[in-house]
Amino acid sequence: MPSPVLTATELVTGERMTVAEFLRCWEELPDLKNAELIDGVVHVSSPVGREHGNLDLQIHLWLAFYAQATPGCQGGSNSTWLMLDNAPQPDAYLRILPSHGGQSGDDKRFCTGAPELAVEICLTSTEVDFGPKRKLYQRAGVREYITIELFWKRIVWRALEDAVYVAQTPPPDGIARSQVFPGLWLDEAAFWAGDGAKMLAALNAGLASEDHQSFVARLAAAK
Repeated sequence: MPSPVLTATELVTGERMTVAEFLRCWEELPDLKNAELIDGVVHVSSPVGREHGNLDLQIHLWLAFYAQATPGCQGGSNSTWLMLDNAPQPDAYLRILPSHGGQSGDDKRFCTGAPELAVEICLTSTEVDFGPKRKLYQRAGVREYITIELFWKRIVWRALEDAVYVAQTPPPDGIARSQVFPGLWLDEAAFWAGDGAKMLAALNAGLASEDHQSFVARLAAAK
């Protein structure tokens, strides 16, 4: 039996629909910027607050700087992904391009599959980010999943181990280091303090490391 015809006004949190229905309804709502389909359920985000927006910018600058220094890598913000019959919209992501051996793909408009790293800034979306979205990312093979938790002022960096997310132990020196993207280093104290200069110093140290140079060489060889 065919699915009932849905109208754009039905794109509300809790509505159940297919990816095709979701994307069609979203196209009819040009003023709607943030919406996701997770396990067949629509989630429409609340308005983004000042603190969320500030941290969002810091994360995007951090990932963008790394991507610019690492040919074969690409970052993005609030882009819809077609992932296992879902349409998540991570706050930020970093991926290895398909041309350089990455695990994701491209269709005409969207990235497909899963990025190697996804970031979510959690406040009003915490229930989704820690529940169905975390399970989706794990199932789809997002290799690292970072949650920026505003309420607790905490960053949790998870890595896939045997297809299950394992939270990484906080580093003694306060500098978190990616396992998938060598040289992607984050000074967590500087991040929470909004100290861009210290964040950039830590990242530059990572970019100058032998591990990052070897990674760049591997990406070039894979092209």
